[in-house]
Amino acid sequence: MVLETISRIIKVQLPAYLKRLPLPETIGGFARLTVSEWLRLLPLLGILALLGYLTIRPFLPKKKKQRDSLINLKIQKENPKVVNEIDIEDLNSANVCYCRCWRSKTFPVCDKSHLKHNELTGDNVGPLILKKKIL
Repeated sequence: MVLETISRIIKVQLPAYLKRLPLPETIGGFARLTVSEWLRLLPLLGILALLGYLTIRPFLPKKKKQRDSLINLKIQKENPKVVNEIDIEDLNSANVCYCRCWRSKTFPVCDKSHLKHNELTGDNVGPLILKKKIL
């Protein structure tokens, strides 16, 4: 029953539909089509556009996707909350950078992993920079 219906659509109804379409013989003929003739062409044009898109889709550039919705993927996951406390008087250098992207291999100190994270996700995170005032 189903195959008979599909066969009838392909063998009888589709050719009859295509014969009734107002396809002009020249490109300039499209400009002379009426609104009702354009409306009769819409289903065919829609199917052709869909087939064209499906054909070229594998060659289109892929959008960058965020790896996970979690920010912290691996740092101190056993703790309910990650808190790092650093005494400012203990800073040895004039500037210290601390990670805010959670991707640093030397967490809590920044190792510039945010650069790759930002490129991958389109994010704009950067480090926290603490500057020691020189008196």
